[in-house]
Amino acid sequence: MGKNILLTIAYDGSVFHGWQRQPGEFTVQGHLEQTMSRLFKQEITLSGTSRTDAGVHALDQKATLVTDINVPTEKLPLVINNALCGEEKGPFAKAPVRILSAREMPEDFHARFDCKGKKYIYKIRSGCDSNGELGDLETGLSLVFDRNYCYHVSESLDAKAMAEAAQYLIGTHDFKSFEASGGNPRETTVRTIFEAKVLEGTAREGSGNGTQDIEIHISGDGFLYNMVRIITGTLIEIGQGKREPADVKRIIEAKDRQEAGFTAPPNGLYLAEVYYE
Repeated sequence: MGKNILLTIAYDGSVFHGWQRQPGEFTVQGHLEQTMSRLFKQEITLSGTSRTDAGVHALDQKATLVTDINVPTEKLPLVINNALCGEEKGPFAKAPVRILSAREMPEDFHARFDCKGKKYIYKIRSGCDSNGELGDLETGLSLVFDRNYCYHVSESLDAKAMAEAAQYLIGTHDFKSFEASGGNPRETTVRTIFEAKVLEGTAREGSGNGTQDIEIHISGDGFLYNMVRIITGTLIEIGQGKREPADVKRIIEAKDRQEAGFTAPPNGLYLAEVYYE
């Protein structure tokens, strides 16, 4: 049996059709496996921790591979990253995925099944006109260059109300109301949220309305299909004044997807950290 190696991976999800390999689709797992298989002249199979959706980014994705390749583990990031850059076109090309580190693990370690929890961050920019009609230079540039990396909301949001609402998520609950249909069937929809907070950035004033950066940080022992994005949509509706912070408690108790808010788009979501013992 070869070495069991844990890779830490970051990627720009806007160019990928999600993590998991799919026939005919450009995915992170598929791209990495194809590149590494050519590089090491053997079939490489990765086992990832999180099956992020199309458009979702990762700062700290984890994946294991078992291999007998004759490359020191600590040199793998450099070797693989050079091969990934070689796949790109143009004189200034950089790969949209990068190996941050490689570490040898015990034979029985698995990136997914040994995971004890994850942290996600959702980035929102509020106060931007999504149609670009404000005539604000900074707003216009943000809509062009940040469109794949945060969710633009036209009106200002009440971040304090959102932060108050997020506290109702903490603890062990049945989060069925925050599960989208279409995911893999789960034995249980009960999950434990360790932390849920809303961070408000500094407003930036342009020639038009000011914009506000808001980040939702949420960590837990596991997440249901689209759970973080539905939580985000619900918190945004609270920030817009369409719901009250205490409504989150009622939504959890209802165990009904129809009671929760909309599903926020994937482009603002980041897999930020993966926890192991």
